[in-house]
Amino acid sequence: MFMSSSMIHPTAIIGSGAEIGEGVRIGPYSVIEDDVQIGSNTEIGPHVQIADGARIGESCRIFAGAVLSTVPQDLKFEGEKTSLHIGDRTVIRECVTLNRGTKASGKTVVGSDCLIMAYVHAGHDCVIGNHVIIANSVQFGGHCQVEDYAVVGGLAGIHQFVRIGRYAMVGGISRASLDVPPFVMAGGHEKFRFEGLNIVGLKRRGFSSAQLDRIRAIYRILFQSGMLLGNALDKVLTDCEESPERDEILAFFDTSSARRKYIRPYNS
Repeated sequence: MFMSSSMIHPTAIIGSGAEIGEGVRIGPYSVIEDDVQIGSNTEIGPHVQIADGARIGESCRIFAGAVLSTVPQDLKFEGEKTSLHIGDRTVIRECVTLNRGTKASGKTVVGSDCLIMAYVHAGHDCVIGNHVIIANSVQFGGHCQVEDYAVVGGLAGIHQFVRIGRYAMVGGISRASLDVPPFVMAGGHEKFRFEGLNIVGLKRRGFSSAQLDRIRAIYRILFQSGMLLGNALDKVLTDCEESPERDEILAFFDTSSARRKYIRPYNS
């Protein structure tokens, strides 16, 4: 279904079942398969492939050569019906590849107001939040999670099932094999490690000096006290004043695979 205000280049191939919103622009030689929904005012450049299962929001920009919602690179995939969801106003630059989900979760998700730079790959069942910036050539394995306002530097490799917390920053050319808690910076190729708070990013997002002090005090207990992680989390709960930042950090570790790992590699 095409809205009358959409502008489709005559060389583009659009499946008969595709739902194309008002004001959508589709460039030369792009291919849009049948089971695709594209929200109003989204712009799709040349030579883009959007495969079955894609659900793309409004006012997105998708640049040349992007390949979205193709089948997962997972030997367990058996052709089940799954999807890729992209929120509103997200920018997807050249040659990005985003696979749809598997039966594990049913979908891969990219939120709203994200910037996904060139040559990024996100594997099946990844969940990327809102306002996330992912720099060029970052590679995500399957089942990764990136929470709101996180930043991932160029050429980083993110291992399967790794979780990156809100407002965290992963440095470029990192080998991210451990979960990254909220508000911190982490990086390193030979050793992936904690590198302090994401001070610049937090200040840019309006965090006050009092909030930064609270976060800093919590992470001193977690990373510098010498305690086992479980004991350090108990100390944070009892010794640190209640705050949204404290509750978010505790919740992250409570649900994170990091709780099952010895945290010291972040700091060694």
